[in-house]
Amino acid sequence: MNARVSPPRKKAHVVDPPNDFGEMFKLARYLESHSEPAVLVGPDGEQIPLPLEAYEVLQQVVHAMEQGAAVSVEPIDRQMTTQQAASLLGISRSTIVRLLDEHELPYERLGESRHRRLRLRDVLAYRDRKRTERRDRLDEMTRQAHEDGLYDTTPSDYQAALAEARKS
Repeated sequence: MNARVSPPRKKAHVVDPPNDFGEMFKLARYLESHSEPAVLVGPDGEQIPLPLEAYEVLQQVVHAMEQGAAVSVEPIDRQMTTQQAASLLGISRSTIVRLLDEHELPYERLGESRHRRLRLRDVLAYRDRKRTERRDRLDEMTRQAHEDGLYDTTPSDYQAALAEARKS
């Protein structure tokens, strides 16, 4: 079955959590207690099976709203500005521009415009790749420190060394 995804809207539709959390709480408990998708029942009684992917999104939306968060569901293929990408990654816009210039992230230009657009999926993939690289480097540093016998040092020794380093 091929689903047709309509282009993202210009402005994301954000839904606030309900004022009365009673129904949301009941729905959350129901979704938590069932691992298989249910069926969707229309006002006329017609039933249609809920695809697993839609069921998982529903679980995430309900969980977020139960926590009091507003939600917005958008296609992952949406485009974003360099500023939006920078905000998502927690870095400056100039750093994003440098990453684009260094071909770390793919981008598209809008016609003859100098403005660049990134795909959300590419930004998320970059974020995940960088997280994995940082985790791997930390694991390597930990392994090296263990081999060098640095884990035999007591916490008070670390604190004293840190205090001495701050004086310098």
